[in-house]
Amino acid sequence: MAFDEVKEDIRDIKSNAKAFLDSNIEFYQLWGFKVITKATSFMLKVFLLSLFSMLTLLFISIAAAFAIGKALESFTLGFLIVGGVYLLLSFVIYYYKNVIIEKPLIRKFSDIFFND
Repeated sequence: MAFDEVKEDIRDIKSNAKAFLDSNIEFYQLWGFKVITKATSFMLKVFLLSLFSMLTLLFISIAAAFAIGKALESFTLGFLIVGGVYLLLSFVIYYYKNVIIEKPLIRKFSDIFFND
């Protein structure tokens, strides 16, 4: 009789282990889907916000270049001044890229992957 009980316990352990593994697989599939969905929606938001911001910046830059050019009576100088400002801004952003871009981006993706 003891052998039959051990055999039955082993079957129970096997079925419980299979159910546990199946539920873990389902959990990680759902977790992965949630993380991928959040990351994708975040990237889409950033992309759309960047697109509209760049279009706005383009039109404001053209208007500023024309205004400066009219004030200086040389549209070429107006566009060169606006281009110089953007070149200077590019150097500043490149110099501080870790603080401005990388750390906030890593922090946001860490929140998405590890806090949920």
